[in-house]
Amino acid sequence: MSMTIEQSGNKESLGRKIGIMGGTFDPIHFGHLVTAEAALASFDLDQVVFVPSGKPPHKKDYHVTDAEARYLMTIMAVATNAHFRVSRMEIDRKGYSYAIDTVKGFKELYGQDTELFFITGADAILEILTWKKVERLLGLCQFIAATRPGFDLQALDQVLTKLPALRGRLHFLEVPALAISSSDIRRRVSEGRPIKYLLPETVEHYIYKTGLYQDRNETGEER
Repeated sequence: MSMTIEQSGNKESLGRKIGIMGGTFDPIHFGHLVTAEAALASFDLDQVVFVPSGKPPHKKDYHVTDAEARYLMTIMAVATNAHFRVSRMEIDRKGYSYAIDTVKGFKELYGQDTELFFITGADAILEILTWKKVERLLGLCQFIAATRPGFDLQALDQVLTKLPALRGRLHFLEVPALAISSSDIRRRVSEGRPIKYLLPETVEHYIYKTGLYQDRNETGEER
């Protein structure tokens, strides 16, 4: 059964390869889980830690579901995978959640011998130049960029030109399940359409039981 970082401790992971998968997980779905499993296998990771964001700076203009609800859904989703963990690092941190602070936190938690891989979508990499202290971040971790089949990698050429330090630190991972999106799931719930087989049943049941997303418009904002 999956455990939280607080339960698992840090000694067991010293000198290992750890994947960090951040996101709002609003809600978490099979696209996230398939990406994490693919990264685990493709890059020989020992663990993937899911880090639900607390106060994401890139979503200042959007309503984001309460952090505790998103954390609980993430726990439910990864509970049966022994290689997955969930961290409260960002939701317990005051202020906005920045990748640099999270990666530094994991370096402190697991030790400098641990190799960190930050797992994110290729679309997010297109905006990496706007990230806080990005050059410092590149010195602390490598990046795994999940792409959909047919994603135009040439779109990243401009980013690599402006941020040459990213070369050699960026790895691509094609994941067909990325066609699933949290925004589409929220929209489906608000419109009364099915979400079965898009996310774990435990998360689906939690959404219906608590009434999440039923009073949202298609952008995810409160009606």
